[in-house]
This record gives sequence, structure tokens and C-alpha cells, in this order.
Amino acid sequence: MSSPADTADTSTRQRILTATAQVLGRNGQTKLSLSEVAAEAGVSRPTLYRWFASKDDLLSAFSHYERQVFERGLARATAGLKGTDKLDAALRFIVDYQHSYSGVRMVDVEPEHVLTQVAGAIPEMRAGLQRLLPGPNAAVKAATVIRIAVSHYLVRSDDADQFLAQLRHAVGIKMPVDALPPVQSNNTAALR
Repeated sequence: MSSPADTADTSTRQRILTATAQVLGRNGQTKLSLSEVAAEAGVSRPTLYRWFASKDDLLSAFSHYERQVFERGLARATAGLKGTDKLDAALRFIVDYQHSYSGVRMVDVEPEHVLTQVAGAIPEMRAGLQRLLPGPNAAVKAATVIRIAVSHYLVRSDDADQFLAQLRHAVGIKMPVDALPPVQSNNTAALR
């Protein structure tokens, strides 16, 4: 059982990791300042160093923290669901997560670092999604969804409905025509 002091430490650690996301979003990894992280978290530098002895320690813990936040959110979004409902909830979570994620700005600040990280994360993300997909084409569908999601991450879109429709199409979730977002076109007559 944890003591109140342990709970306070977890809260401080959480604030530091949350602040790290904000500072990374503004400055990128190369220019990450531990002083700025401490100020953003509302803690002293000695407190930050009590939790993370170096910038590398902080970045390693932050990477782990990001994965945990995503995995916990995905688990909550899909809890108690099965089959297509679970898959659709996972796709909706991916869209919502990307549109609310502060780290998306790092693409603009430090694209070379983001590309390296994304390239390393693609196999892990694909494998995780593939577990939710039935059938012999599960690997292809998972890879397609991840590539679409990465594309939306790198070139941010403000159209969550289109993003979700693309993910659903990639995995074969059929939506009623009246539930699909409208097609945006300068020549609507050509679509009739």
C-alpha cells in the first residue's frame, strides 16, 4: 500500500512529465531545457533532478509515459466492447488522441527527430492494431491504418470526420451513406 508521500511523489512526477510534453511541443528535444520543464511543472530544479537525474532519463521516462497514456486511453475507449464495435472505438480513439495531443507541434519544431521516432514506432503500433483486426488481411489493414494515422500526424488535418472515415474505410467498416461526412468539392455536379 502506498503512503501519502508516495502519492505526492507520483503527482510531482506526473506534473513533470506533463510539463515535458508542453516544453517539447514548443522547443523540441534538442533544445529541451530542464529549467523550463521545472518551471512549467511548478517544481524546483532540485525536485526535477530527484526524479530524473539527466535529460536522457527524463526523455526516456517521457517516452514510456506517452505509451502508457495512449495504451490506457485505448483500453478505456474499448473496454467491454467486442468485434467491430471495439475496432471502431479504437479508430475513434486514434482520431481523438491525435487531435488533442500537444506533441503534434514537434513535427514543426523538430521534424527529423519526429520522423526517426515515428519510423521506430510504426511496427509496434501496427502490431497492436492488428490484434483487433480479424481475417487474413489483418496485417495489411493495420499497416494501412497506421500509415494514414502517421500521415495525419505529420500533416495535421482539422477534419476529424474525414480522418475517421479514412480509417474506417481502410479496415472495411461500412458506414451508412447518410452517416458519412459530406464530400468537399468545387464541382458537386460532377459527383452526381
